[in-house]
Amino acid sequence: MREIVVGGAQLGPIQRADSRAAVVERMLALLERAAKEGCGMVVYPELALTTFFPRHWMEEQAEIDAWFETEMPGDATRPLFDRARALGIAISFGYAERTPEDRHFNTSILTDRAARIVGTYRKVHLPGHSEYDADRAFQHLEKRYFEPGDLGFPVWRNLDAWMGMCICNDRRWPEVYREMGLQGVELIVLGYNTPSVNSQNGAEGLEQRLYHSELSMTAGAYQNATWVVGVAKAGEEDGHPLMAGSIIVDPNGYVVARAEGEGDELIVHACDMDRCTFGKTTIFDFARHRRTEHYGRITSQTGVVHPE
Repeated sequence: MREIVVGGAQLGPIQRADSRAAVVERMLALLERAAKEGCGMVVYPELALTTFFPRHWMEEQAEIDAWFETEMPGDATRPLFDRARALGIAISFGYAERTPEDRHFNTSILTDRAARIVGTYRKVHLPGHSEYDADRAFQHLEKRYFEPGDLGFPVWRNLDAWMGMCICNDRRWPEVYREMGLQGVELIVLGYNTPSVNSQNGAEGLEQRLYHSELSMTAGAYQNATWVVGVAKAGEEDGHPLMAGSIIVDPNGYVVARAEGEGDELIVHACDMDRCTFGKTTIFDFARHRRTEHYGRITSQTGVVHPE
């Protein structure tokens, strides 16, 4: 048995005025709780260090850059790395990355038990828009502040398992899971900051949005015989609600742990990586059953093209 006790460290709202140091203290409190639960790995949300700043219109580059990290770990996050190393717990979390070349990405990292970064992922499927939209209740400016990720969907050997990452909107795209599935992924970790409402569904659409979030992750887990850990930032940030719904999904697509509220919360499950084997070798034996000669349209076009 290759068992990893995984903790999903959901974070409640982070306000625009909250410092990184204050957020890291909350992350440390969840890490300590995870250590008491016997966790070997803890997963935090997308943009875990700050509020979801893409909801705010900003024009000055210096104001924008203030939300980005230029090194990892940096001064604010080093206590988290130090404590994770001391506890022997691997961690994954998302943040806004500014590279030495002055490129900007929505990024997640993965460490081993010694707090060494073993994997970096940059969000590929950026939602929203790049220009100010006066018709929106709030802005969603990921396309303004971030570039699409340039690293693809790699997997890494960590804690004796094959692990991969994606971020928020990525979870809705089946190609994301299949890219990692074709590399033998056994554990996909992802964080998200998803609004509870949008212009189409209003407040009454929360149940539907939670269902679609869960459906995306459970389907991806089942169809690729992998564990999936999806962790939210939740609650009302700067007057704008984010949905919760953090879950851990087994390789058969069953939800085995689920967050109950919208605040800081830890969900825990002992994930046996060997439970991926049956799906990979029997139900979805890619080597024997995939017919790639019929899948060319998936990568040759983007939008819908009707047959002539």
